[in-house]
Amino acid sequence: MNQTRTVTATLEHLLHERILVLDGAMGTMIQRLKPTEADFRGTRFATHPHDLKGDNDVLVLTMPEAIAGVHAEYLAAGADIIETNTFNAQAVSQADYGLEGICYELNLEAARLARRVTDEWTAKTSDRPRFVAGSIGPTTKTLSISPNVNNPAFRAITFDEMKDAFRDQVRGLVDGGCHLLLVETQIDTLNAKAALVAIEEVFAALGTRLPVMISATLTDRSGRTLSGQTLDAFYVSVEHAHPFSVGLNCALGAREMRPYLAELSRTVTGFVSCYPNAGLPNAFGQYDETPAETAALVKDFAVSGFVNIIGGCCGTTPDHIRAIAEAVKGIAPRRTGSTGSTGSTRLSGLEPLVIRTDSNFQMIGERTNVTGSRKFSRLVQAPDWAGAAAVALEQVRGGANIIDVNMDEGMLDSEACMTEFLNYIATEPEIARLPIMIDSSKWSVIEAGLKCVQGKAVVNSISLKEGEADFLAKARTIQRYGAAMVVMAFDERGQADTVVRKVEICRRAYAILTEQAGVNPTDIIFDPNVLAIATGLEEHNDYARYFIEATTQIKVTCPGVKISGGISNLSFSFRGNDIVREAIHSAFLYHAIKAGLDMGIVNAGQLVVYEDIPK
Repeated sequence: MNQTRTVTATLEHLLHERILVLDGAMGTMIQRLKPTEADFRGTRFATHPHDLKGDNDVLVLTMPEAIAGVHAEYLAAGADIIETNTFNAQAVSQADYGLEGICYELNLEAARLARRVTDEWTAKTSDRPRFVAGSIGPTTKTLSISPNVNNPAFRAITFDEMKDAFRDQVRGLVDGGCHLLLVETQIDTLNAKAALVAIEEVFAALGTRLPVMISATLTDRSGRTLSGQTLDAFYVSVEHAHPFSVGLNCALGAREMRPYLAELSRTVTGFVSCYPNAGLPNAFGQYDETPAETAALVKDFAVSGFVNIIGGCCGTTPDHIRAIAEAVKGIAPRRTGSTGSTGSTRLSGLEPLVIRTDSNFQMIGERTNVTGSRKFSRLVQAPDWAGAAAVALEQVRGGANIIDVNMDEGMLDSEACMTEFLNYIATEPEIARLPIMIDSSKWSVIEAGLKCVQGKAVVNSISLKEGEADFLAKARTIQRYGAAMVVMAFDERGQADTVVRKVEICRRAYAILTEQAGVNPTDIIFDPNVLAIATGLEEHNDYARYFIEATTQIKVTCPGVKISGGISNLSFSFRGNDIVREAIHSAFLYHAIKAGLDMGIVNAGQLVVYEDIPK
């Protein structure tokens, strides 16, 4: 553990002193070697039943000295960090070659090979240590996109299958001695999240922790990933992992990448990396940009203060890296620090949603709830997923900022329905641009939902009802998946119904989450319980006032949190009388928002303006 901290501290020190140089393309250099099918097979796989040509990762076993030679060339050219030859060394990709059973070994040996070379160079130039980053590519499948045009909800692989594949890869890279891990060329953020969950599991099991670099790929000049996220939304979706650096690589050349790198540099609080292709490919798939051209473009990144780590991707060679290293020499690295979003709750779908202290009230669409909407329930039970998605779309067009999804109904397979529906709407851009609130009283349903959402979702809800240990375990799981959390004012004694109890429970939960689990206060959304009024019981008549008063106190005593509530609960005694219910909701919101209510579960599009309520 001390050695890990030393490596991290050394990297941080160097990155505050100068721009570090990453290596260039491994694939380009392997192509230059022109290995044959026999070379890929070597002696070990001479009788393997699958063709292996093109499986570059297996070369760490069959042509290790050739791969070591590539590493050495990049280090000689000026690279501070080299990547392991493991871009596709996980079971998902290796299954194409029938080699899924040796993935741990591939990563272990690739990391050992890279470490051997970097250690040799560090020994020769002790004043300039060299580092190994374990390369973790996106796999050959996606979790957010259906490969079946006739079934938008279909996925070729599950989250758990992908996570398990990444876990074997990460374990090999860590055991092999990598200094860092690099989750790179990420075209689908849900794939990246599966890798990040796997990394956390390995770190927990091994009792160690390495710096984690994350690099996204924008597939074209739209500025979005293949799965549709904007760059800002991507960063919001992965920042829970506290990445050592966040950056861009592949797909675009430096010229095309510049505006997006500038945007990312303004957003990221930590280090920023960039390793573009050598321009765009020509008609034959080759890269024509010369080392001098690439270096000049990259130098502009450095002079503009955009980067801390710079290198090359497809088409780049040791000559490109040498020119880049020379171009950025002596240029001060990008300064890290706050981006000015302190105190804001940041969520995302395909696009980010930033809820600042001065933001307007956020509407959480309530109609995609099988217990609250007979229409939606009927469509889910049919099942008519297109019709169910239309209900969500209606909420979006009605002004919802977040979509609440609940599948808690006794006759449903709630986990399967949550998975199917979230997968379906993930392919509907107008809906998917909004963050999702995964709403269930069953923890298994919440976990099923978390495995379907590439953005930063909200879990609704957890509480202290089952005690502190259960509460902490669930909060940590939510953190691992990168979601915010609604915390109900509910503890071992039951639901809070007075101001004192509401504030007491929320303060206790706040202390546990922030002090023991390290949850960012901006990821905590308290629900102090909107309870029904006018039930015929006198003690219920002040429930609306209690909620409002508690909201004010919670905001003061729990800085950074947001407040939400299920607004329709308030008027439950008047069900069937929509005019009265809408008036009650509007009057309540008028006062609750002034008191600090940030968001609420409502029927978007059917709220009456307070001043328009007939007197």
